[in-house]
Amino acid sequence: MKNNLMTRAGAGLLAVCTAFALAGCDASSSEAAASSEAASSESAASEEASPEQAEDAYAYLADFSLSDGFDENGYLKNVRANDYVALPELSTLALSAEANTVAQEDVDDYISNILESYATNEEVTGRAAAEGDTANIDYVGTVDGVEFDGGSATGYDLVLGSGTFIDGFEDQIIGHMPGDSFDVKVTFPENYQSEDLAGKDAVFATTLNSISEEVLPELTDAWVADNLSDRMAVSTVDELNSFVNDNLLFSQQADELYGQLYDAVEVEGELPEDVDAFFDNYYLYSPYQYSAQYGMTLDDFLSATGYGSAEAYLAAMEDQKASTIKQILIMQAIAEQKGTVCDTDTLNAEFEDYFGTTDSESYIEVYGENYLKMNVLHDIAMQNLIDEINA
Repeated sequence: MKNNLMTRAGAGLLAVCTAFALAGCDASSSEAAASSEAASSESAASEEASPEQAEDAYAYLADFSLSDGFDENGYLKNVRANDYVALPELSTLALSAEANTVAQEDVDDYISNILESYATNEEVTGRAAAEGDTANIDYVGTVDGVEFDGGSATGYDLVLGSGTFIDGFEDQIIGHMPGDSFDVKVTFPENYQSEDLAGKDAVFATTLNSISEEVLPELTDAWVADNLSDRMAVSTVDELNSFVNDNLLFSQQADELYGQLYDAVEVEGELPEDVDAFFDNYYLYSPYQYSAQYGMTLDDFLSATGYGSAEAYLAAMEDQKASTIKQILIMQAIAEQKGTVCDTDTLNAEFEDYFGTTDSESYIEVYGENYLKMNVLHDIAMQNLIDEINA
């Protein structure tokens, strides 16, 4: 079951983890990845490092922590942000009426997303497969009448319309009834990763075993209490509405103020080399984790995904890296001016409000304590600024 609930600082934590996925793999590599799943049931490489991975020049990233660059108060280590950014007079900032008002439609949409994260799949009968259904299928792929390695699967669950398989594969399942057997005819992309299959016409003898559809839970006080009380500290539908409204309001206000600050500020001077090196590792960390899963060196993995090398990847990420550093410096500079810190006591006191859970140990295990402090520090500084402006 997915469980993506809205929190303030929690949204920032996802940024580094998804940076690689959102950075812009070229279309050919994305298509190859989707095609691979259609034509191969091979599992990802063992979690143990391959000999190639062990020789990776970036193997030190296995011990990297997102907290390495931050101190016990959530500040960049050995950096005074006000030495690098000149903030405008904060009293000159203003919030629009739009930023200070949350539309009920937005609250309803977000609650719908929460319900979708708790959706279940239930088997349906008496109708044909449709887009959005999960189709359970068996398939055997052949090229020129000969089966090829990795082209077969039994009992595979495929969400129709997800674009997971080769173009045209999922469309040819739509309209069939459970129990139907039929041929799915597709063409592998010219740039497909297997040269033996690239550009070839293939036939997948397919059986549709069953179909299921997504069913959302009914939003009631009892459901909220049973499912959201521990994570969001809400036990009724009204409390859930208030929680979502408050978080959306903060997001709108913070986005507008941050936009004004970002436009008004320039980063002056060069940061210490160890800070710059930390942010290089910050952006290499996510693709390194992927490369480790596949038993590849980081350079080989990034080459296979269209970037060429780790060095080329960092060059492509330079603008995003600079933007991340600027954001951190701006928010730290505000905290410095107000004397705001996020020490361990503050993190413990604020953790549930900012991350939507009391389970701090699992977060610390993944991100490290000081990275969490940085995220909470920035949100505290922003909330204080919002309160001053709206006073």
